[in-house]
Amino acid sequence: MNFKFSLLTIVFISIISCQKDGVTTIHEDLQVVLDEAMENNPTGLHEKVSSPNLDLTNWIQNRQQSTGLLESSENSDFTSLYDNALAAIFFINEGQKENAEKIFDYYLSISETELQQNGGFYQFRKSDGTHPERIWMGDNAWILIALNHYSDKYQSSQYDNLAQQLENWLRSLQVEGGGLLGGINSDGSEIPLVTEGVITAFHAVRGYDEFHKNILFFLGQNRWDADLGLLMAWPENPEYTYALDVLSLSKGIFKDLSDDVLFQANRFLNEQTATITGETISGYCFDEDKDVVWLEGTAQMAVAFNGIQRFDLSKKIIDNLEKTIINSTITQNSKGLPYTANYGTSYGESMLWDHTDITPALSATIWYSFAKTGFNPFQLDQKSMIPEEDKFWLQNQTAKF
Repeated sequence: MNFKFSLLTIVFISIISCQKDGVTTIHEDLQVVLDEAMENNPTGLHEKVSSPNLDLTNWIQNRQQSTGLLESSENSDFTSLYDNALAAIFFINEGQKENAEKIFDYYLSISETELQQNGGFYQFRKSDGTHPERIWMGDNAWILIALNHYSDKYQSSQYDNLAQQLENWLRSLQVEGGGLLGGINSDGSEIPLVTEGVITAFHAVRGYDEFHKNILFFLGQNRWDADLGLLMAWPENPEYTYALDVLSLSKGIFKDLSDDVLFQANRFLNEQTATITGETISGYCFDEDKDVVWLEGTAQMAVAFNGIQRFDLSKKIIDNLEKTIINSTITQNSKGLPYTANYGTSYGESMLWDHTDITPALSATIWYSFAKTGFNPFQLDQKSMIPEEDKFWLQNQTAKF
C-alpha cells in the first residue's frame, strides 16, 4: 500500500479458528477461493512466460536511469523512494552490487541538501531528480532496510554514515506515547501516525532499545485489535480499520505473531479479470471494497505464506500472479507485472492512476520475484531479543509510557 489514506469496509464475519459441524474455516475458505480460480483457469490454458526470472530481471534493470534512480513503471519518468529501496534490495539479493550502489550513491549525493536539511528524503521525484514531493517516513525506513541488506551482504561500511543519518531522523519522529510522526505532506501539513510506517521503521532501526520498546507500547495501546489478534491500520475511522499490507508486513516483522494474521486477510480476497491478459485472477484487494486485485499486495502475501512454510498457498498465489505478467512495450525480452490486475480504487475511494493495470510496475514485479525465489526482505534484522513483557500480542499492556 505504501501509505494510502482512505478505505472502505465490509463487516468481517469469517471465523479464524477451526469449527465443528462442518463449518468452513477461514483457512479452508482461502484455499477454496484460490482452488476455484485454478479450476476455472487450469495450468496450461494461459500463456507461459519463457525464462520469467531473466525477463523480469531484464525489465527491472532497464528501469534504471543515468541518475541511478529507477522509474516506477514504463512510459513515465516518475520515481519513488520506496520503489528504489525495493530495487536496491532486489539487486543485492541478485548479486548485482553496482546497480544497488547507483541507487545509494544518488541518495548519498543529495543527503546534505535534502536529508540533513529537511529531515528525510522526499518520497517522489522525476527520474532526473527534479520536482521532489512529500517526505514520508515509511519510504525512508525502506531505504534504511535496503542499506542494512547492503552492509550485511558485503560487510561494507561504505554507506554507514547515510544509514546513521536515516536512523537518527527516524528516531527523532517518536512522540509521547511511542508512535512516530509520518512526515510532511507537499502542502506543509503533518502526516499523522501511520501503522504501516511505524512497523517498517521498527524493523529498519537495528537492535532493540527504548525506541523499539516505545513503538511496541504505542501499537499495543492504539493499534492492536485484541479480539481479532491483528494490527489495525486506521482505528479512528471504523470504515477503514484494516489494510492488507499491515497484516502481511506485520507477520514478517513480528515473527511470533499468530499465523492467523495471514488467514484473516481473507477479507480482502476477490476475483477480477486481468485487463491485458483477460485471465480470471484471484488475489487480494487493498481494502474490503474488493474492486481490484492488488498485485503488489498479493505478492507480499505469497512472501508471507512462504515465511510460515505454507508453500501450498504461496504457490497458488504465485500461479495467479503469473497470469498477469505482460510484455514490455519498450524493451525486448522484458516482462513485468502491473500494479493491479484491473482498474479501480486504491486504499479507499481514490481512483488508481490511469496505467496501473496495463503497464509493468516495479513494486509488483519485485515482490513477485521475492515470492518466486523464496526471499523475504524481513528475514534480516528480525528482532529475536524482544522481552516477553513488551510483546503486546501476548498480553494486555497496562504500563504507562
